[in-house]
Amino acid sequence: MKNLLGLAILTVSLVLVSFKPLFNIDEVAVAMRSGNAGELSRYLDNRVDIMLPDKTDSYSKSQAEMIIRDFFVTNGVQNFQVRHKGENSGSEFCIGVLQTRNGNYRTTLFMKKKGDKQLLQELRFQAYQQ
Repeated sequence: MKNLLGLAILTVSLVLVSFKPLFNIDEVAVAMRSGNAGELSRYLDNRVDIMLPDKTDSYSKSQAEMIIRDFFVTNGVQNFQVRHKGENSGSEFCIGVLQTRNGNYRTTLFMKKKGDKQLLQELRFQAYQQ
């Protein structure tokens, strides 16, 4: 009887875990906090919309990684603080403040579910005055 109960609990646990997306917005926030574009690129979709103070466009995953890396290096990321996050119909978003040595940026991250993964589809960096 104990074996049957244990098997039932294990089966239910596996089913519940299987519905959790492989990536989530909290993991992206950790990569942002460290200013690590290589780590952040793991979460990028094949096409990514990036809005920077001086340019906005849609980029391939490899182009997006280079642009984000350049932005992080140029500005010197110091921290990322999440101010608000939420989800809607399988999508996740996060609004936070990217703290750099050159000033702060209001940052918006948008992820959409594709297959079993949440992938980053949009990043916005706007100059932020507190």
